[in-house]
Amino acid sequence: MAAAAQQRAAELREALTEHNHRYYVLDAPSISDAEYDRLFRELQALEAEHPELAQDDSPTQRVGAPPSGAFEAVAHLQAMQSLNNCFSEEELGEFDRRVREMLSRTPIEYVAEPKLDGLAVSLIYERGSLVRGATRGDGQTGENITANLRTIRQIPLRLRGQAPDLIEVRGEVYLPRAGFLKMNEDALRDGGKVFVNPRNAAAGSLRQLDSRLTAKRPLAMYAYAIAAHEGYALPACHSEVLAQLGDWGFSVSELAEPVQGLEGLLAYYNRISEQRTELPFDIDGVVYKVNDLAAREELGSVARAPRWAIAHKFPAEEAVTTLEAVEFQVGRTGALTPVARLQPVFVGGVTVSNATLHNLDEIRRKDVRIGDQVVVRRAGDVIPEVVRALLEKRPPDAAEIQQPAQCPVCGGAVVREEGEAVARCSAGLSCRAQLHNALIHFVSRKALDIEGLGEKLLAQLIELGHVRRAADLYALDQDTLAQMERMGEKSAANVVAAIAAKRQTTLARFIYALGIREVGEVTAQALAAHFGDLDPIIAASEEELLAVPDVGPIVAAHLHQYFRDEAHLELIQELRNAGLHWPQVTTAAREGPFLDQSFVITGTLEGMSRDEAKAWIESLGGKVTSSVSKNTDFLLAGEAAGSKLAKAEKLGVTVLDLAAARKLAGEG
Repeated sequence: MAAAAQQRAAELREALTEHNHRYYVLDAPSISDAEYDRLFRELQALEAEHPELAQDDSPTQRVGAPPSGAFEAVAHLQAMQSLNNCFSEEELGEFDRRVREMLSRTPIEYVAEPKLDGLAVSLIYERGSLVRGATRGDGQTGENITANLRTIRQIPLRLRGQAPDLIEVRGEVYLPRAGFLKMNEDALRDGGKVFVNPRNAAAGSLRQLDSRLTAKRPLAMYAYAIAAHEGYALPACHSEVLAQLGDWGFSVSELAEPVQGLEGLLAYYNRISEQRTELPFDIDGVVYKVNDLAAREELGSVARAPRWAIAHKFPAEEAVTTLEAVEFQVGRTGALTPVARLQPVFVGGVTVSNATLHNLDEIRRKDVRIGDQVVVRRAGDVIPEVVRALLEKRPPDAAEIQQPAQCPVCGGAVVREEGEAVARCSAGLSCRAQLHNALIHFVSRKALDIEGLGEKLLAQLIELGHVRRAADLYALDQDTLAQMERMGEKSAANVVAAIAAKRQTTLARFIYALGIREVGEVTAQALAAHFGDLDPIIAASEEELLAVPDVGPIVAAHLHQYFRDEAHLELIQELRNAGLHWPQVTTAAREGPFLDQSFVITGTLEGMSRDEAKAWIESLGGKVTSSVSKNTDFLLAGEAAGSKLAKAEKLGVTVLDLAAARKLAGEG
């Protein structure tokens, strides 16, 4: 009986998987809903009677699972980049010109496709089975939402046909308009939450801790790219990638098509713009990608965006409302930003009650006053802005907007340096708002990445005097934290542990965490790579700083000024005394024990994150790649190493744990 049950379960899984593909991907069902339900219930009964027959890729697993707790952070095998945007024919023409000049050819063949207004996800398959799904997050690290993604019918639990050893598929999860309307109708009937637009509904659905709730949402997904891969050779062009994704069982956009040159791009954009309202899903523009994959490698990337692709966004949506008041918010550098408080108005898919006014010069240029009827613009996720005032409707009591003489938070003097458009509070970190925003930046994911120290908790710690500087975070104890609102003993212990775990960081993260004006993540990485350690940066002249890629005169001046300030140097020393440290990269180290050695990192390393391991290897002269090949010298493997370990062993690549790697580097 067990053998017969096993055979029948296999037959049912194969049949149901095929019917799912025909219904959800091909839109060509071959059996009735009643017949499908009968087969599904038969498989459920078999798996319930014989638990040993249950498999992760069974169609029955799409119904979801009970709540699993908070989502864990997972590192992407390859960075999930964002796209640069353009909003006009001129900007698109500049993009095409740059591509043609860099490739020395014309015209360029692109693939054009609608830009879905959804959420990007990463799906990892090992030997054909879905093993992990994650959100984009910050591009380097996302959230593990595998259980929720398994409930989406357009995501195959097992790839069709011959599957690679490992493949990472990128796609966009979205909510079709019909499903969105039905969700809201059901919510109104049952007294539940009503979503303002399909994107927010999709985001909320994917972040349900109880995947059984996600399974009830009519989510869909289009696959659009292959990222990391092992045991698979990419085709020559993107259009063939899309065909391969379709062969594996994914839904791919039927509207994606190759086009030639700028003329083809504009013709496609105009055609999709006309069809926009008739499509069964929301889009906010069109994406163009160079079709030739070898040409993409040649073009490369800048910062966090590829040079070979761009998003052509639709014009922003606008609405008219009343500007009722203006408040000035204080940022981490003391900058005062005027924020318009508006009579709520629906624009760009959401209700807007606040909008930026940028700065006082912009207010004067636009001649915007309190009480005016104003045009508000919102495009995609861009912060709403006040575009202009309707002067013909100005009421007689409309009041001019005045810059405050004192900081609205701390009362410190507000100053505006010559040549700058922004006014600033002069109180520095003695201003509660500046301190709060500086600490939010300091603990953020791209900086020190300390989990558990959210905005509200930091505000409490500042208000009660427990934290006056960043270094004070490292003196927090469990008893102090446990007394904060919504903090128990366990939560307090977790925060203390998270703070302690980030005493070791990287030089680039530390520089970025300091919050120096105009110094972003890319500039921090360039400084770390150029100087190798913090002390040479502190001692550098403006001329020496200008020699660093990505550092111009303004950034060099800000850096030089920052490190001449005794208060800043005192803070850096306090942080060092608190135990903050990083792998140092000296000239000797760049010619060190791992010189020209190629590493791949896999699994969970004890006591070191992947980012920290990568920085450590590079500090000793090595290089880190994403996939194992015959050219790989070492695989640095932790727990749950997976398919990379098997491939390394098959190719004869030397496998090291962290202790062995330290010993090889002469540190153990």
